[in-house]
This record gives sequence, C-alpha cells and structure tokens, in this order.
Amino acid sequence: MTTTLLRTAGELHARARVGRRAVVMTMGALHEGHATLIRTAREIAGPDGEVVVTVFVNPLQFGAGEDLDRYPRTLDADLKIAEDAGADAVFAPSVDEVYPGGEPQVRISAGPMGERLEGASRPGHFDGMLTVVAKLLHLTRPDIALYGQKDAQQLALIRRMVRDLNFGVEIVGVPTVREDDGLALSSRNRYLKPQERRTALALSRALFAGRDRHAAQEALRARAREVPATQARAEALSALGESRAAADAHAVAKALPGAPSAVRAAARLILDDAARQDPPLALDYLALVAPSDFSDIDDDFTGEAVLAVAARVGTTRLIDNLPLTFGAAS
Repeated sequence: MTTTLLRTAGELHARARVGRRAVVMTMGALHEGHATLIRTAREIAGPDGEVVVTVFVNPLQFGAGEDLDRYPRTLDADLKIAEDAGADAVFAPSVDEVYPGGEPQVRISAGPMGERLEGASRPGHFDGMLTVVAKLLHLTRPDIALYGQKDAQQLALIRRMVRDLNFGVEIVGVPTVREDDGLALSSRNRYLKPQERRTALALSRALFAGRDRHAAQEALRARAREVPATQARAEALSALGESRAAADAHAVAKALPGAPSAVRAAARLILDDAARQDPPLALDYLALVAPSDFSDIDDDFTGEAVLAVAARVGTTRLIDNLPLTFGAAS
C-alpha cells in the first residue's frame, strides 16, 4: 500500500471515510516504538478501517532551554516507517495550519496532575501537550487514538481530558517498546554518546530492580496466605528448614502489604550507583504513583501503580516507567 502525505486539514477531511479511523499522534523521528503503535492501530482498525499518523512538532510543549530547535525532523524516513507499518495517511501540518492565529490564547489546563513529576520539571508542558492533542483530535476526527505507555503521565492526562471533557474517542495505551539492552525507545536516544548510553541504562535497570523486588514481596504475601499462621504451620516449615522464610512471609504480609517503600529503595540503589558513574546520571525524580492522578502511594496501598523515573545524562533528558500491581486479592 502507498501512504498518502497530507498537509492540510482540508485534505484530510476530503478523504472518504470507510470503517473506523485510528490515529497515532507523533512528533516525528519515528522508530520501532512508533511502528508498534501503527501496527496496533492497523489491527484495531481492520482491513476496512483507516490509520492516520500525525507528525507535528508542537512548540507549545517545549519550555525555555528545551530542545525544540534541535528536535529531529525526518519526514521522508517517517513516511517510509509509517507505510511499512500499515498507515494509510500521514498528516504533517505546518505550525500555521495547527495554530492559524499564532499561539492560542485559550488552552487546555492539565490541572493538579499536570503539575506533578514531569509537570514539575517542565512547567506548562502538559498544558501545551493537551492543547495540541485536543486540536489534533478535532482535526483528525478519529474513532480510536493510540498512545505509548512510555509517556505514562501523558497517557493518563489524555485519558482524563477525554473523560472530563466528553471527547467521543476511545483511547488505547500500547506497552513500551525497548531496545535489546533494555533502554526504552525514544527519539532522544540518538543524542546519547556511547558512554552516556551505558549510564542511561540505569533507568531501565532501576525499574527492573523495583519490579523484581515487588515480585518477591508479592510472592511472600501469597505464600503467607496459603495456610493460616498457626503453630503447626510454623513447625512444619521449620522441619523443612524454612522457618526464616515463614517469618519473613508473615512479616511482609502483616506489616507492608505490597511494600512500596521496598520497591522504591531497590530502584534507588541502582540510580545512586549511576550517579557516581562517568558520565554521571543526574536524577530528576523516582516516584511510585497511582495512575489515576500520579500522586505518591503509601505502604498500605493496593491496586495498580506506576514506577516512574526521569533523569538527565549529559544534555539528554530521558524518562521511563513500569506498571505494577500491589496487594493481590486474598
């Protein structure tokens, strides 16, 4: 199939619509993570539907000193990747097409959630992101819009906007795609020098360490639930040389359901070590938060959570996250 390049909303609206339209929004510099989004959109839309990929570097979501000018613009390569992944059209409007009157005076506010983590580090970023997403949703008029889970806070805010403001579109999150060494795919990875990349691997390693600690804690909890905490059970386990394991299991189950503090600590050890590397990793934040509002969770928390990290290596700022679930049902 040949992917059509569209430059104006008029060209997009003139297309005959058959079946469901699925949209993947990008800022270009497409990589395998974007290709995965496009392939997923193709599967959801089906052979009778339409997949539209937007390519637009949004100036509203870049703050002072950020990399708007050097952000990679590779439209020809993007078209090839989009076509190979199954896109019907690429909508690549100019800034004037998206903001015909200049920067909009009326914008979407991300609210309190937009002031946490990424929002605290990049003031105004999420207001600019939601404003362009709202505009692109109106311009492309999709039935479904797909976004990567690597930008977990962005995805949560888009879902909240769509729900709070009654957008008639289904939002689908697609799992993070990683390179062979574990680094989450990002357009900014190309900025990393070889030594910087080695340091940057601490982000994913920290998340994996937190995930492994979480799995161990949950396994202990499950084990403690298998049989009531009786003297007979303790004696039976002791006979097998497992009295310490039994004690640990009961301590975890009774004191720290899910143990978010232990997960944070395991991840922090990796990041602290990376801060002493050459070049060093400069940590922005490590947080374990509820996906509903990105507020920190307590040690008695149960349910879905996001372990998120952001750091700078050299001049490149990177983010990553993993979803976790605390406290399986008894």
